[in-house]
Amino acid sequence: MPYTLEVCVDSVASALAAKRGGADRLELCADLIIGGTTPSLALVRQVKAETGLPVRALLRPRFGDFCYDRYELAQMAETAAALVQAGADGIVTGVLTPEGELDVDALRPIYAAARAAAKAAGCPVVCTLHRAFDVCKDPFAALEAAKALNLGTILTSGQAASALAGASLLRRLVEAAGPDLEILVGAGVTPANLPALAAETGAHAFHMSGKQVLDSRMIFRREGVSMGLPGISEFEVWQTSEETIRAARRVLNEL
Repeated sequence: MPYTLEVCVDSVASALAAKRGGADRLELCADLIIGGTTPSLALVRQVKAETGLPVRALLRPRFGDFCYDRYELAQMAETAAALVQAGADGIVTGVLTPEGELDVDALRPIYAAARAAAKAAGCPVVCTLHRAFDVCKDPFAALEAAKALNLGTILTSGQAASALAGASLLRRLVEAAGPDLEILVGAGVTPANLPALAAETGAHAFHMSGKQVLDSRMIFRREGVSMGLPGISEFEVWQTSEETIRAARRVLNEL
């Protein structure tokens, strides 16, 4: 069974680097530095046009928790359809109740909107549950709920800070998921730890960003004026490393 390498990107430059490195598909987001938010429709169209790879778009309206109000949920359903219409091959999202359970009632219309848009366009769409899964109360109850929603993928670290730390639960999830629900292993995945992750989890799909920090092209620099998160330089750019993705591809091909 071949191994799938999904690369998480938030720019065309990163998407192209991932393709050159041998990625099978992309998860496309914005603002990867804060865990990712929903990408613009323009970015979806550009990445599809420039790479030709399968693109799954993150649907996350804001930074923070995964408990959304009715306004945010309405936005998410409308945006799910728009992302598919823009060319996304999949939607990656998640909603939790305040009690930490998967909010099936909230998720159903969001996934339905994506599927309706795909049907209208005459193309398939893969619906994914993202790492909201990793902060839910009961992972096996959430897995069964994901099956009931007819999801194709769960992106997870095994409810740990890194996939390597969550390897034991990941193996149990892979076994419980069955053949029709992909367990996509993510968080802290590197070329160096892929052999151990594959052996310890039994998974065949892996998710990584392979990011590197590049220096800004700015020549003039106004220091001391922060535009975002404290401690993050305004003159650094995070971008996928083609070499890192190529190394990961090589490892998976040799397993």
